[in-house]
Amino acid sequence: MEKLTLSSLSKVTLKRLVNLEERNFAILEWLQVDSISLTAEEQQQVQFIQSRLHRSHAHLMNEATLWARVIYPLLGLAEQGNIQAWSGVSLQAQYVHFEIEGIADGVLGEATLDGIESPYLVVIETKRGVENQNPLCQLYGQILAAAHINWKDNGKTPQEMFGCYTIADNWTFVRAEIEGFESDKPSLQIEASREYSELSEAPTILKILKGIVAKHFH
Repeated sequence: MEKLTLSSLSKVTLKRLVNLEERNFAILEWLQVDSISLTAEEQQQVQFIQSRLHRSHAHLMNEATLWARVIYPLLGLAEQGNIQAWSGVSLQAQYVHFEIEGIADGVLGEATLDGIESPYLVVIETKRGVENQNPLCQLYGQILAAAHINWKDNGKTPQEMFGCYTIADNWTFVRAEIEGFESDKPSLQIEASREYSELSEAPTILKILKGIVAKHFH
């Protein structure tokens, strides 16, 4: 049984263990958010977040400050019912030939008193500097782990999952379908969005997050 950590995943390793199919920059239904509306309170809070960004230099902030001031506030605005935004969520799963574990910077999912039970969206805040890793590989690993958690809970296949990685105030989203949880080589199909700038497109980012939550809220 091969043991993988999210922080050290590579594309070579992923392709060896899963059937990976990627689709980028297509016209995707889940990114068409014109019909999603923001309440007056949400609009006010988004404007406040953007006004702080205009007075700041997001690329110069350390990761903890950036997360607290720029990323997490938008995640929190997308909460609905028992679907909540959490930080520092542990993810662990065991497939047929590999185990995968690590910590997600952020998650939107069904929350219980002691944590997230069903993660629907996983978030990576891309680290900067010489230790920087490819955020996509780590994000794909988080999606695989979260999908397995949900599959054990509800048995659905394929599992639909969402994720995003952030670089400073820029967000890139992915949608994934995962199946073959009991096969020798599971399947991971990925659709990726373009990059969205929170400085100029915060309302759109929030609408995408709300759309993801709405797909799972019940």
